[in-house]
Amino acid sequence: MALGWQKWWKIFENGAQIVSDKLIELADVRPNSKVLDIATGIGEPAITAANRVGSSGYVLATDLSPQMLSIAKQRASSRNFENRMEFKEGDAETIDLQPSTFDAGICRWGLMFLSNIEMGLLNIHKSLVDGGKFAAAVWSTADKVPQLSIPMNIARHETNTPLPPPGTPGPFGLADEKLLHAVFEAAGFRNIQIEKVNVTFKFDTAEDFTKFTQDIAAPVNAILKNQPKILSEKIWNKITQEVTKYTTTTTKNDMSTRDGACPVSLHNEAICVVGIK
Repeated sequence: MALGWQKWWKIFENGAQIVSDKLIELADVRPNSKVLDIATGIGEPAITAANRVGSSGYVLATDLSPQMLSIAKQRASSRNFENRMEFKEGDAETIDLQPSTFDAGICRWGLMFLSNIEMGLLNIHKSLVDGGKFAAAVWSTADKVPQLSIPMNIARHETNTPLPPPGTPGPFGLADEKLLHAVFEAAGFRNIQIEKVNVTFKFDTAEDFTKFTQDIAAPVNAILKNQPKILSEKIWNKITQEVTKYTTTTTKNDMSTRDGACPVSLHNEAICVVGIK
């Protein structure tokens, strides 16, 4: 999915930047801070953090995918952040992190995909200085995240794919706030706080949304991976039809969309959590 993320990152970040900013705020990232970003993907919220810490700060961005990290490095270089950012490939649960090093930790939409959330949080907790904060964003329940639930529900229904067993890593795996609080507490975090953030993604057309999903949505593509081409095409068409229900009106002075386009807006709920070591 790395090339897809590179293709669509501006569209995605137009909506997702509000979450990056919220995590920076919750983790109390300041000038000169040392920051750890887990599951950075193609560089967020690490780049937002690097902008905040300044030339005397430091950001370590980690991810399991070398392809994603390669794009993240290019984006950091385009901002002249090479001297304040470092990138490291590895799994959050097992990556070697220096203990008591980071003033703040952040993770945007990565925790729910960890195969062992307890081990991952313990590793992050260990890496923070005493009093350091770790802030993470996860998705809310499927009914509040149409960006993901629309294509996933249609793909599952049309292919007769059952829901994964409870506890299986996935986009909605940490939507239960009680569970989210409990895993943070079990890892040793204290003063745990949870709040909601509305995340709106906008596309020029419903067809653009479908192309975006084809290019970056790994869970949906996993369902369709071994399906016949004719069935896959039927499913993608159904997704496009469903998303047209989210069409928004524009004015003649709105220069953000293509001429003749029928833009769509999908409002989603993210859950942000922060704890202190």
